[in-house]
Amino acid sequence: MTEPVRRQDLAVDPVVAARSLLGTVLTSTTPEGEVAVRLVEVEAYRGGDDPASHCYRGRTSRNEVMWGPAGHLYVYFVYGMHFCANVVCLTDGVPGAVLLRAGEVVAGHDLARERRRTARRDADLARGPARLTTVLGLEREHNGVDLTDPEAPVRLLTGDPVPDERVRTGPRVGVATAMELPWRFWTDGSPAVSTYRRGTRRHRIKLTRD
Repeated sequence: MTEPVRRQDLAVDPVVAARSLLGTVLTSTTPEGEVAVRLVEVEAYRGGDDPASHCYRGRTSRNEVMWGPAGHLYVYFVYGMHFCANVVCLTDGVPGAVLLRAGEVVAGHDLARERRRTARRDADLARGPARLTTVLGLEREHNGVDLTDPEAPVRLLTGDPVPDERVRTGPRVGVATAMELPWRFWTDGSPAVSTYRRGTRRHRIKLTRD
């Protein structure tokens, strides 16, 4: 898992990129140490044609990174509680990203457990988008990091491809609109895949102003 994912392989439709991201490894190096997570669940988001996307209403200082170029990390703070991380896709100037929903810790288990002391088992360490960013130590300062740069503090590595027979798709989790689009992808049989929760029309994504 030492070869960085190439930028050109991410400069595609987020739905295509989401499938290809299963099995890749996201590794984060901080002053506390290094943790690596194999991605087992992701969700695709487009831009102007996707009402569930942060870019649906246009370009802002908050979603700037999502407009490209591909291969960068889009990190945002949600519900005033935790961070979520996305891999930017498509070409420069066209918004799109893949939300990283869950992963299996493959390196740095001790540090991951220290960061997630409430986890009852290793499969729960990065089971969900907030838990994933927590075990990796991802915060606002990582927004915009180039994941294809081998010298970056956060890197996306090729890992082991997931065979088609183990890939499942279904509706995205907790969104208020475009709820039925099957743009969530996960690795069948992984205990780290999060629990599906259907969104409602009353549910709205709340972002902080910072």
